[in-house]
Amino acid sequence: MRGESVTFEISDIENFQKAARDFHYLLNHGYSRKASLELVGNRYQLFSDQRQLLHRGIFSDPDSKSRRRRKISIERIRGKDLAIDGYNVIITIEAGLSGRPLISGSDGFIRDISGLSGNFRRTSKTEEAIRLIIKTLKKMKPQHTLFLFDAPISKSGKLAQEVRDFLKKANLPGDAQAVRVPEEILIGFPGVIATSDTAIIDQSKKVVDLAGTILSNEIGSASLVRWKRKGDPFENK
Repeated sequence: MRGESVTFEISDIENFQKAARDFHYLLNHGYSRKASLELVGNRYQLFSDQRQLLHRGIFSDPDSKSRRRRKISIERIRGKDLAIDGYNVIITIEAGLSGRPLISGSDGFIRDISGLSGNFRRTSKTEEAIRLIIKTLKKMKPQHTLFLFDAPISKSGKLAQEVRDFLKKANLPGDAQAVRVPEEILIGFPGVIATSDTAIIDQSKKVVDLAGTILSNEIGSASLVRWKRKGDPFENK
């Protein structure tokens, strides 16, 4: 399965790599993320998408190491309770299926750079993304799966009902709910959490990059910009 081809090019890769190195340096020396991004973005005259690549892909070394320790492989959800950050996972998969840019961050999680979560609108890829999640769950067999959607986002209840129908048809034990603040359930959840949201990851013990795993298996490295630990900090794959 391949996503639709969408070209994403950084016209001056050398300039962008310098910006990435400077941003990483500032974060490692304790400077505020917001101020560092603004400083580097303005200095190197970065466009909005380029700033989003830095923001969603580069973290301080301590933060990256901490999140990598919390990250578990998809195989380890077998027999465990799993809570899925619904919009976070679905939007990321949709981005990959549509060929929109994805960033493989220094903390080991794959993210989209759209920032669409609060303005989610169903697309032609939404059902396909859900089907891919269900397909993975059937294979990995978690004990129970709970999808959580942000109730304030339009039609979240309808989407939750659709996911419940998919779970039932697949004979998978689980539920889907639209709740006002999913983070209140996700943070402190006793099982495994599926998300790439840094605030949730940092307060969780076991996290799986469900969207990143599905995209890697289904569409490979299309539209993926990857953080490299040594040498030039980014490469297009």
